[in-house]
Amino acid sequence: MTVTVPPLGLVHDPGPIPLLPAPDREIAVLGRVPAGADRDAVVAHLTQASHEVRRRAVQTVHDAGLGHIGGEFSITDVLVTLYLHVMNISPEQVEAGDPERDRVVLSKGHAANALYTVLAVGGYIAPEALRTFMQPESMLNGHPARGKIRAVEANTGPLGHGLPIAVGTAVAAQIDGSSRRTFVLLGDGELQEGSNWEALMTAGHRGLSHLCAVVDRNRLQQGARVAETNDLEPLADKVRAFGWDVVEVDGHDHAALLDAFAGVPAASGRPTFVIARTDKGHPVSYMRDHVAWHHKVPSAEQVTQALAELDALAGGQEEK
Repeated sequence: MTVTVPPLGLVHDPGPIPLLPAPDREIAVLGRVPAGADRDAVVAHLTQASHEVRRRAVQTVHDAGLGHIGGEFSITDVLVTLYLHVMNISPEQVEAGDPERDRVVLSKGHAANALYTVLAVGGYIAPEALRTFMQPESMLNGHPARGKIRAVEANTGPLGHGLPIAVGTAVAAQIDGSSRRTFVLLGDGELQEGSNWEALMTAGHRGLSHLCAVVDRNRLQQGARVAETNDLEPLADKVRAFGWDVVEVDGHDHAALLDAFAGVPAASGRPTFVIARTDKGHPVSYMRDHVAWHHKVPSAEQVTQALAELDALAGGQEEK
Protein backbone atom coordinates (compact mmCIF):
# COMPACT_ATOMS: atom_id res chain seq x y z
CA MET A 1 0.00 0.00 0.00
CA THR A 2 1.22 3.49 -0.80
CA VAL A 3 -0.12 6.91 0.06
CA THR A 4 0.77 10.54 -0.42
CA VAL A 5 1.78 11.77 3.03
CA PRO A 6 0.47 15.23 3.99
CA PRO A 7 3.37 17.68 3.59
CA LEU A 8 2.89 19.42 6.96
CA GLY A 9 6.34 20.01 8.40
CA LEU A 10 8.17 18.37 5.50
CA VAL A 11 10.36 20.31 3.12
CA HIS A 12 8.35 18.98 0.16
CA ASP A 13 5.64 16.45 -0.53
CA PRO A 14 7.49 13.18 -1.19
CA GLY A 15 4.60 11.76 -3.21
CA PRO A 16 3.34 8.18 -2.96
CA ILE A 17 5.65 6.07 -0.79
CA PRO A 18 5.28 2.65 0.87
CA LEU A 19 3.55 2.63 4.22
CA LEU A 20 4.36 0.62 7.32
CA PRO A 21 1.43 -1.20 8.94
CA ALA A 22 -1.01 0.96 10.88
CA PRO A 23 -0.41 1.12 14.64
CA ASP A 24 -3.02 -0.17 17.09
CA ARG A 25 -4.19 3.46 17.28
CA GLU A 26 -2.82 6.68 15.85
CA ILE A 27 -0.75 8.90 18.08
CA ALA A 28 -2.60 11.75 19.76
CA VAL A 29 -1.46 15.21 18.65
CA LEU A 30 -1.27 17.00 22.00
CA GLY A 31 0.69 20.09 21.05
CA ARG A 32 2.20 22.49 23.56
CA VAL A 33 1.13 22.72 27.16
CA PRO A 34 -1.78 25.20 27.26
CA ALA A 35 -0.86 28.72 28.30
CA GLY A 36 -1.48 29.41 31.96
CA ALA A 37 -1.42 25.77 33.02
CA ASP A 38 -0.29 25.22 36.61
CA ARG A 39 2.68 23.00 37.41
CA ASP A 40 0.61 19.86 37.99
CA ALA A 41 -1.16 20.35 34.66
CA VAL A 42 2.15 20.92 32.90
CA VAL A 43 3.62 17.70 34.29
CA ALA A 44 0.44 15.76 33.46
CA HIS A 45 0.53 17.00 29.85
CA LEU A 46 4.19 16.08 29.43
CA THR A 47 3.68 12.68 31.05
CA GLN A 48 0.83 11.88 28.68
CA ALA A 49 2.90 13.01 25.71
CA SER A 50 5.84 10.81 26.71
CA HIS A 51 3.47 7.87 26.99
CA GLU A 52 2.11 8.53 23.51
CA VAL A 53 5.60 8.81 22.07
CA ARG A 54 6.90 5.58 23.58
CA ARG A 55 3.93 3.41 22.63
CA ARG A 56 4.03 4.70 19.04
CA ALA A 57 7.83 4.53 18.72
CA VAL A 58 8.10 0.87 19.70
CA GLN A 59 5.57 -0.06 17.01
CA THR A 60 7.46 1.96 14.41
CA VAL A 61 10.74 0.17 15.13
CA HIS A 62 9.08 -3.23 14.96
CA ASP A 63 7.28 -2.46 11.71
CA ALA A 64 10.34 -0.91 10.03
CA GLY A 65 12.68 -3.62 11.31
CA LEU A 66 15.19 -0.91 12.21
CA GLY A 67 15.83 1.57 14.99
CA HIS A 68 17.49 2.29 18.32
CA ILE A 69 14.55 1.92 20.65
CA GLY A 70 16.53 1.72 23.92
CA GLY A 71 18.18 5.11 23.51
CA GLU A 72 14.99 6.54 22.05
CA PHE A 73 13.10 5.62 25.20
CA SER A 74 15.80 7.13 27.41
CA ILE A 75 15.59 10.56 25.73
CA THR A 76 11.81 10.75 25.26
CA ASP A 77 11.10 12.70 28.45
CA VAL A 78 13.79 15.28 27.68
CA LEU A 79 12.58 15.86 24.11
CA VAL A 80 8.94 16.09 25.17
CA THR A 81 9.76 18.58 27.93
CA LEU A 82 11.74 20.78 25.55
CA TYR A 83 9.36 20.79 22.58
CA LEU A 84 6.04 20.92 24.40
CA HIS A 85 6.84 23.44 27.11
CA VAL A 86 10.37 24.76 27.65
CA MET A 87 11.43 26.06 24.26
CA ASN A 88 10.15 29.13 22.48
CA ILE A 89 9.10 27.15 19.46
CA SER A 90 5.91 26.10 17.70
CA PRO A 91 4.95 24.56 14.35
CA GLU A 92 3.88 28.01 13.19
CA GLN A 93 7.27 29.51 14.07
CA VAL A 94 9.07 26.71 12.28
CA GLU A 95 6.89 26.98 9.18
CA ALA A 96 7.43 30.77 9.09
CA GLY A 97 11.19 30.44 9.65
CA ASP A 98 11.04 32.66 12.75
CA PRO A 99 14.70 33.55 13.40
CA GLU A 100 14.02 34.09 17.12
CA ARG A 101 12.75 30.59 17.82
CA ASP A 102 14.78 28.39 20.13
CA ARG A 103 16.83 25.63 18.49
CA VAL A 104 17.41 21.99 19.40
CA VAL A 105 20.05 19.71 17.90
CA LEU A 106 19.75 15.94 18.36
CA SER A 107 23.42 15.03 18.36
CA LYS A 108 22.70 11.34 18.99
CA GLY A 109 21.03 11.21 15.60
CA HIS A 110 20.53 7.45 15.66
CA ALA A 111 17.59 8.16 18.03
CA ALA A 112 15.76 9.90 15.17
CA ASN A 113 12.60 7.85 15.63
CA ALA A 114 12.08 9.47 19.05
CA LEU A 115 12.54 12.92 17.53
CA TYR A 116 10.08 12.25 14.70
CA THR A 117 7.49 10.88 17.12
CA VAL A 118 7.84 13.90 19.40
CA LEU A 119 7.44 16.14 16.36
CA ALA A 120 4.21 14.26 15.54
CA VAL A 121 2.78 14.57 19.05
CA GLY A 122 3.73 18.25 19.00
CA GLY A 123 2.03 18.95 15.66
CA TYR A 124 5.21 19.59 13.65
CA ILE A 125 4.69 16.69 11.22
CA ALA A 126 1.60 14.71 10.32
CA PRO A 127 1.17 11.52 12.39
CA GLU A 128 0.68 9.58 9.16
CA ALA A 129 4.27 10.37 8.22
CA LEU A 130 5.51 8.04 10.97
CA ARG A 131 4.32 5.12 8.85
CA THR A 132 7.00 6.01 6.29
CA PHE A 133 9.96 5.69 8.68
CA MET A 134 12.99 4.31 6.82
CA GLN A 135 10.96 3.58 3.68
CA PRO A 136 12.19 4.45 0.14
CA GLU A 137 11.85 8.19 -0.60
CA SER A 138 10.69 8.93 2.96
CA MET A 139 11.60 12.21 4.64
CA LEU A 140 12.05 10.23 7.88
CA ASN A 141 15.53 8.80 7.53
CA GLY A 142 17.39 6.73 10.09
CA HIS A 143 19.16 9.96 11.05
CA PRO A 144 17.52 13.40 10.98
CA ALA A 145 18.14 15.53 7.91
CA ARG A 146 17.67 19.29 7.85
CA GLY A 147 16.82 19.28 4.16
CA LYS A 148 13.82 16.98 4.68
CA ILE A 149 11.96 18.20 7.79
CA ARG A 150 11.60 21.87 8.66
CA ALA A 151 11.82 21.31 12.42
CA VAL A 152 15.19 19.56 12.12
CA GLU A 153 17.93 22.13 12.71
CA ALA A 154 20.98 20.05 11.76
CA ASN A 155 21.96 16.83 10.02
CA THR A 156 23.30 14.46 12.67
CA GLY A 157 24.48 10.90 12.81
CA PRO A 158 28.29 10.88 13.02
CA LEU A 159 28.74 11.20 16.78
CA GLY A 160 30.61 14.18 18.13
CA HIS A 161 29.20 16.64 15.57
CA GLY A 162 26.04 17.91 17.25
CA LEU A 163 27.64 19.86 20.09
CA PRO A 164 30.06 21.71 17.77
CA ILE A 165 27.09 22.61 15.54
CA ALA A 166 25.13 23.82 18.57
CA VAL A 167 28.07 25.92 19.73
CA GLY A 168 28.19 27.58 16.32
CA THR A 169 24.44 28.18 16.48
CA ALA A 170 24.80 29.76 19.93
CA VAL A 171 27.71 31.91 18.76
CA ALA A 172 25.54 33.20 15.92
CA ALA A 173 22.82 34.15 18.41
CA GLN A 174 25.39 35.87 20.60
CA ILE A 175 26.70 37.90 17.67
CA ASP A 176 23.11 38.82 16.72
CA GLY A 177 22.42 39.99 20.27
CA SER A 178 19.50 37.55 20.27
CA SER A 179 17.86 35.93 23.29
CA ARG A 180 17.16 32.71 21.41
CA ARG A 181 18.48 29.59 23.10
CA THR A 182 20.14 26.50 21.70
CA PHE A 183 19.66 23.05 23.23
CA VAL A 184 21.67 20.00 22.20
CA LEU A 185 21.09 16.40 23.25
CA LEU A 186 24.08 14.06 23.38
CA GLY A 187 24.66 10.43 24.25
CA ASP A 188 27.06 9.75 27.10
CA GLY A 189 29.13 7.33 25.02
CA GLU A 190 29.35 10.10 22.45
CA LEU A 191 31.35 12.18 24.93
CA GLN A 192 34.32 9.93 24.18
CA GLU A 193 34.68 11.90 20.94
CA GLY A 194 37.35 14.60 21.25
CA SER A 195 35.41 17.12 19.16
CA ASN A 196 32.95 17.49 22.03
CA TRP A 197 35.68 18.62 24.41
CA GLU A 198 36.93 21.23 21.95
CA ALA A 199 33.34 22.49 21.69
CA LEU A 200 32.93 22.50 25.49
CA MET A 201 36.10 24.57 25.83
CA THR A 202 34.98 27.05 23.16
CA ALA A 203 31.52 27.49 24.69
CA GLY A 204 32.97 28.10 28.14
CA HIS A 205 35.50 30.58 26.79
CA ARG A 206 32.85 32.56 24.91
CA GLY A 207 30.37 32.57 27.79
CA LEU A 208 27.53 31.09 25.74
CA SER A 209 24.92 31.44 28.47
CA HIS A 210 22.06 30.73 26.05
CA LEU A 211 23.47 27.28 25.24
CA CYS A 212 22.31 24.16 27.08
CA ALA A 213 23.79 20.73 26.49
CA VAL A 214 21.92 17.70 27.81
CA VAL A 215 23.71 14.38 28.11
CA ASP A 216 21.58 11.24 28.08
CA ARG A 217 23.45 9.54 30.94
CA ASN A 218 22.04 6.05 30.49
CA ARG A 219 25.52 4.57 31.08
CA LEU A 220 25.30 2.28 28.04
CA GLN A 221 26.68 2.52 24.53
CA GLN A 222 26.72 0.11 21.63
CA GLY A 223 27.96 -3.22 22.95
CA ALA A 224 29.08 -2.29 26.46
CA ARG A 225 28.78 0.01 29.44
CA VAL A 226 30.36 3.41 29.03
CA ALA A 227 32.49 2.91 32.14
CA GLU A 228 33.97 -0.25 30.64
CA THR A 229 34.77 1.41 27.32
CA ASN A 230 36.21 4.77 28.38
CA ASP A 231 35.02 6.01 31.76
CA LEU A 232 33.74 9.59 31.84
CA GLU A 233 33.79 10.17 35.57
CA PRO A 234 34.10 12.57 37.27
CA LEU A 235 32.00 14.01 34.44
CA ALA A 236 30.51 16.95 36.34
CA ASP A 237 33.89 18.11 37.60
CA LYS A 238 35.43 17.85 34.15
CA VAL A 239 32.70 19.92 32.51
CA ARG A 240 32.83 22.57 35.27
CA ALA A 241 36.56 22.86 34.63
CA PHE A 242 35.70 23.85 31.04
CA GLY A 243 33.65 26.81 32.28
CA TRP A 244 30.12 25.38 32.37
CA ASP A 245 27.42 25.31 35.02
CA VAL A 246 26.42 21.70 35.69
CA VAL A 247 23.01 20.44 36.79
CA GLU A 248 22.37 16.77 37.59
CA VAL A 249 18.80 15.56 37.33
CA ASP A 250 16.55 12.51 36.94
CA GLY A 251 16.04 12.49 33.18
CA HIS A 252 12.67 10.75 33.50
CA ASP A 253 11.21 13.26 35.97
CA HIS A 254 9.40 15.98 34.03
CA ALA A 255 9.17 18.29 37.04
CA ALA A 256 12.91 18.00 37.69
CA LEU A 257 13.66 18.65 34.03
CA LEU A 258 11.46 21.76 34.09
CA ASP A 259 13.47 23.09 37.03
CA ALA A 260 16.77 22.35 35.29
CA PHE A 261 15.79 24.10 32.06
CA ALA A 262 14.31 27.07 33.92
CA GLY A 263 17.89 28.12 34.65
CA VAL A 264 18.76 28.68 30.98
CA PRO A 265 20.23 31.22 30.35
CA ALA A 266 22.32 30.88 33.49
CA ALA A 267 22.69 33.96 35.71
CA SER A 268 26.41 33.14 35.92
CA GLY A 269 26.83 33.92 32.22
CA ARG A 270 28.07 30.37 31.57
CA PRO A 271 26.60 27.67 29.35
CA THR A 272 24.56 24.98 31.11
CA PHE A 273 25.35 21.27 31.06
CA VAL A 274 22.50 19.02 32.22
CA ILE A 275 23.44 15.48 33.21
CA ALA A 276 20.15 13.65 32.74
CA ARG A 277 20.35 10.35 34.61
CA THR A 278 18.30 7.91 32.55
CA ASP A 279 17.88 4.21 31.84
CA LYS A 280 18.13 2.81 28.35
CA GLY A 281 14.77 1.29 27.48
CA HIS A 282 12.90 3.07 30.31
CA PRO A 283 10.34 2.03 31.54
CA VAL A 284 9.87 -1.33 29.78
CA SER A 285 11.04 -4.19 32.00
CA TYR A 286 12.84 -6.33 29.41
CA MET A 287 14.60 -3.31 27.83
CA ARG A 288 15.54 -1.25 30.85
CA ASP A 289 19.28 -0.92 31.43
CA HIS A 290 20.00 -3.73 28.94
CA VAL A 291 22.85 -3.12 26.50
CA ALA A 292 21.31 -5.32 23.79
CA TRP A 293 18.58 -2.73 23.29
CA HIS A 294 20.95 -0.14 21.89
CA HIS A 295 20.08 -1.47 18.45
CA LYS A 296 17.51 -4.25 18.55
CA VAL A 297 14.10 -4.81 16.99
CA PRO A 298 11.35 -6.06 19.30
CA SER A 299 9.31 -9.07 18.24
CA ALA A 300 5.53 -8.86 17.93
CA GLU A 301 5.22 -10.47 21.35
CA GLN A 302 7.67 -7.97 22.85
CA VAL A 303 5.72 -5.06 21.32
CA THR A 304 2.54 -6.40 22.91
CA GLN A 305 4.29 -6.65 26.26
CA ALA A 306 5.76 -3.15 25.96
CA LEU A 307 2.37 -1.65 25.13
CA ALA A 308 0.76 -3.46 28.06
CA GLU A 309 3.43 -2.21 30.47
CA LEU A 310 3.28 1.34 29.14
CA ASP A 311 -0.52 1.45 29.29
CA ALA A 312 -0.54 0.00 32.79
CA LEU A 313 1.95 2.62 33.94
CA ALA A 314 -0.08 5.39 32.33
CA GLY A 315 -3.26 4.11 33.97
CA GLY A 316 -1.58 4.10 37.37
CA GLN A 317 -0.41 7.69 36.88
CA GLU A 318 -3.93 8.83 35.99
CA GLU A 319 -5.28 7.36 39.23
CA LYS A 320 -2.90 9.42 41.39
